[in-house]
Amino acid sequence: MKLHELSPVAGSTKERKRIGRGPASGQGKTAGKGHKGQLARAGRGMRPGFEGGQMPLQRRVPKRGFNNIFRKEIAKVNVSSLDKVFDDGAVVTVDALIEKGLIKKALDGVKVLGNGEITKKLTVQVNAYSESAKQKIEAAGGKAEEV
Repeated sequence: MKLHELSPVAGSTKERKRIGRGPASGQGKTAGKGHKGQLARAGRGMRPGFEGGQMPLQRRVPKRGFNNIFRKEIAKVNVSSLDKVFDDGAVVTVDALIEKGLIKKALDGVKVLGNGEITKKLTVQVNAYSESAKQKIEAAGGKAEEV
């Protein structure tokens, strides 16, 4: 069997309805568009949200919230994932985290969170730590250094 010999299973595809092709088709004359008016015209598209001149919903409803231009976006890593990926005695830096695939990019900083357990002695050098993450790293014999 070759690609050009393939065809869909019988009954799995439907022929498209050819409208406006005479009275016998059942969709002749006005082609299902009714009589006259905006909806019967060619190129009749209206922009999304247009309500016929009535004040549209997106303008009737009040604006809420704001975007904080000073917001910092922090990449997060749990101690359990550090334990899985790194060997005992390794130095964990931002570049090492990106290389191992734990984070995609550093954004505005990297923070280690305390979810899970850590058994390996690691030297972790990132921007921030949660209190529990710092305690777990140091309890396992490692160092938590802020860069």
